[in-house]
Amino acid sequence: MKTERLPIYLSLFFVVTLIFSSCSNWNRTATGAAVGTGAGAAAGAVIGKTLGNTAAGAIAGAAVGGTVGAIIGRNMDRKARELEEELEGVTVQRVEEGIAVSFDSGILFTFDSSELRPEARENLNKLTEILNRDTNTNLLIVGHTDWIGSETYNQGLSMRRALSAANYIISQGISRDRIDVEGRGEYEPIADNETEEGRQLNRRVEVAIFASPEYVERLKASE
Repeated sequence: MKTERLPIYLSLFFVVTLIFSSCSNWNRTATGAAVGTGAGAAAGAVIGKTLGNTAAGAIAGAAVGGTVGAIIGRNMDRKARELEEELEGVTVQRVEEGIAVSFDSGILFTFDSSELRPEARENLNKLTEILNRDTNTNLLIVGHTDWIGSETYNQGLSMRRALSAANYIISQGISRDRIDVEGRGEYEPIADNETEEGRQLNRRVEVAIFASPEYVERLKASE
């Protein structure tokens, strides 16, 4: 398993937009956009190579900083260690006050399908178990594809895969209110689509994990 910790400077600026999924039962999705100048721009360049802007933006948009942010960060350190120890074949990244878990689509799905593989269910079961040890986090699940095929088809496939993963962990006990979903199709590559190796890296599902607003408010009230 590959594990990375990516520092994001406080000068990092993200514009957070609200995207509604095609399913009316899903709540708002925070998506990342712009990166500021100077140190923030340098940090954004690093993130862009390893994590899609949408997942990174959701985590950065939820960051609060200060004492509360430090408490959240320590809790995320512990949770990231649990994910590293219990999940197989995924990349776990500590980002600011959150965690990004990236699944190779080949681990979760067969080719050109949104039906979960048996091995995927085992990994998602473990993810659900860890996340259900407390209710202090929310999730954004983002589907990505390579650029093979039409943009429209890839967009739909990425959304179906994100929904498939989300619906499964909901069936295992995660509250629907804790989850947002988005499909980004081929729009957020992290590698060169001209090569098979790069396309494989771009075919992925990312799970951004960050503190829920309710948890943040409880921490602020206890200061």
